[in-house]
Amino acid sequence: MTLSAYFSEARQYIPGGVNSPVRAWKSVGGDPVFVARANGSKIVDVAGRSYVDFVLSWGPMILGHAHPDVVAAICAAAQNGTSFGAPTEAETRMARLIHEAFPSMERIRMTSSGTEATMTAVRLARGYTDRKMLIKFDGCYHGHADALLVKAGSGVATLGIPGSPGIPAESAKLTLSLPYNNIEALENAVNQYATDIAAVIVEPVAGNMGVVLPGESFLKTLRELTRKNGIVLIFDEVITGFRFGFGGYQNQIGIAPDLTCLGKIIGGGLPVGAVGGKKEIMDRLAPSGDVYQAGTLSGNPLAMQAGLATLDILKQKDYGPLETLAESLCDEMKILFSRKGIPVCINKTGSMFTLFFQEGPVTDFSSALRSDTARFGRFFHGMLENGVWLAPSQFEAGFVSFAHSRTDLEQTLSAAEKTLQNL
Repeated sequence: MTLSAYFSEARQYIPGGVNSPVRAWKSVGGDPVFVARANGSKIVDVAGRSYVDFVLSWGPMILGHAHPDVVAAICAAAQNGTSFGAPTEAETRMARLIHEAFPSMERIRMTSSGTEATMTAVRLARGYTDRKMLIKFDGCYHGHADALLVKAGSGVATLGIPGSPGIPAESAKLTLSLPYNNIEALENAVNQYATDIAAVIVEPVAGNMGVVLPGESFLKTLRELTRKNGIVLIFDEVITGFRFGFGGYQNQIGIAPDLTCLGKIIGGGLPVGAVGGKKEIMDRLAPSGDVYQAGTLSGNPLAMQAGLATLDILKQKDYGPLETLAESLCDEMKILFSRKGIPVCINKTGSMFTLFFQEGPVTDFSSALRSDTARFGRFFHGMLENGVWLAPSQFEAGFVSFAHSRTDLEQTLSAAEKTLQNL
């Protein structure tokens, strides 16, 4: 059975043949590769071809695929049942471990996805402040809830329009989308709508327009403005949580948000999310408060044990070698591109990175969009042919795991050199 045949059959039963749009490879062309298995730094397709994986299930697999301790924890948990719909000790242990890593998260509520976590955070902020409006930033993805899936309008601070059919315009108008890293636009928006804004939600390091780092004073100013105006500050650390160390990006910069959203790594590869923050806000959640949120599979015992096994390992890890490996990859990639005279801007922090096909700098969504997406598509397919698995979109992050080795990097650089010859 060919890869095209797998995709053709999937399209008969699944909209677009995939269960998340980016998997369809629309932005790079061609039919998506179907995966059979993965182990360590490698992912293997249904035809038996192996690839060095820098997608890592879009970030969760920081230990690599099928880590034996995580697999053992899942198998052991499954022997006792896969879901109870009742409290478990593992949920408490997970909450305690997250609080240890994120002191700002004084109370934690588990969910089944990052989208559920951000959706809950927004509802909670609105209930706590008795305000309706929300500020987000262009190019930052916070899941597919109506309030968050909004495009920016024209101008610096324009009320949002729906980013998808099915989202009522009336709902979208409550979301204000601003340019990332633009302090002036932020200040103007807060000055204009301060008493109506319930929350500002932000990726402290943007990962869904590609990796974009916050400017020197952007997050500090954001914290000051929200605190001054009684606005709930939400950090979406679904990607960055436990990516740079045992904690989040907030730990590194010394800024405590009011609420934090987590996902990905804390589930060890199983579906998971979490929202947490100040007691006085979190205690508004039912049943202790009046803001409703629920989930049949929230705190699922398999996800909890997979996440606990992952976090227990990460707590003992030195992230230095991981970041050194990622830095070597990016530095040597820059050299290869320079030799070929092909413009590239590589944004990196810790073990996450993006190769933007342009001169740069890339500091926001507008500048990210200047990238040569057609050339990226050719690069993607060339790397795939040479055994390297990258995200099938210019505007995504790549990730290095603890399972990656120098040999993996050498294979990747060799693949890049071959690909660039025909780019």
